[in-house]
Amino acid sequence: MNFVGIITEYDPFHNGHAAQLAMLRERGVNAVAVCMSAGAVQRGGIPLLPEPVRVRAALQAGADLVIALPAPYASAGAEAFAAAGVHLLAALGCDTLAFGAETPDPDRLLAAARLLDSPALQPPLREALAAGRTFAAARAAAAEALCPGTGDLLRAPNNILGIEYCKAILRHGAAMAPLPLPRLGAAHGAGVPGSHAGLPLASASYLRGAVQREGVEALAPFVPAEAFALYREAASEGLLACPEKFDAALLALLRARAPGGFAGCRGTSEGLENRLETAVGAATDAEDLYARMKTKRYPHARLRRLALDAALGVQEGTLPPLPPFVHVLGARRAALPRLKAVTLPVSTSLAKLGQASPEAETLCRTYSRFVDFSALCRGQTRPMGLAYTTKPVVL
Repeated sequence: MNFVGIITEYDPFHNGHAAQLAMLRERGVNAVAVCMSAGAVQRGGIPLLPEPVRVRAALQAGADLVIALPAPYASAGAEAFAAAGVHLLAALGCDTLAFGAETPDPDRLLAAARLLDSPALQPPLREALAAGRTFAAARAAAAEALCPGTGDLLRAPNNILGIEYCKAILRHGAAMAPLPLPRLGAAHGAGVPGSHAGLPLASASYLRGAVQREGVEALAPFVPAEAFALYREAASEGLLACPEKFDAALLALLRARAPGGFAGCRGTSEGLENRLETAVGAATDAEDLYARMKTKRYPHARLRRLALDAALGVQEGTLPPLPPFVHVLGARRAALPRLKAVTLPVSTSLAKLGQASPEAETLCRTYSRFVDFSALCRGQTRPMGLAYTTKPVVL
């Protein structure tokens, strides 16, 4: 375990993330690379803080390299999100993938990953789906029927993503060992904060909500002091995400589409494009839009991702299945030599990366569109083109 990778959003970077980095250092890890969501987040929205702020917070807390998980993959479902992150960190040369888990047992998570990719899962999965269950619930029930105990693993949010990481490692033959670490303090998405060994801890979703309710000062107990200084400065510069601007921008883009214009958007199936088109005509904000689209079959996060993809014109099958390049967002100077061994095109310049191939150029344009949308939805509107013009953070 020499070079460890982490796939994350750091939205925002908090005490739990800092504790994870410290845990890795205590285990003797030489270097840590972070593959961080850029331009969008997996819940189908924009990050609370723009990339440079989150990158600097990570580097100050002990990360050595930060690379982008480009927006089209960052805002994808768990399987595509995990596959893209594993692909990029493997290309970087990481030998270990660390992640938080409710069940920090790599053998059990790997066994669950193998089961999910087994043909034996399909008959009970189809039966559970036919009964009207959501995909996640149906998959957990099918896995439980084949291997008792696996269903419980698949009902815990960090385990679910960890199992997807394991699936990606196995599918792509990545030379990385999974390293699940115990999640400390508050559970994922918990509505109340917690603590561990006297350290105040809160989930990222709790912290985002606290900022909306109380302002950036609410972060102070739950984030490292250096990160809090960055967040306070970002707030003073109008860089925090503005929900009202997000709602207006999302609905404006969706309403501007021609009738029938949602057909073929990434994530559409079984008439979801029609539900979206009907909902757009009456929705007053983003939450109202999602509520009008809601069905028992589809989870909220999928509808959010669909709406964002539809607004930004992401069509099914137009992007490469995996990122064809490594976009470096930040680094410690001592870690820069590691970039010489990367097995994909690598650069701090998105313009340069777009010249690598036609598929790379297509991805760059889409990635930049997400970043432009994010820049529009800040307290102080930011200019277009930041994906191409923002300088990397180097410490």
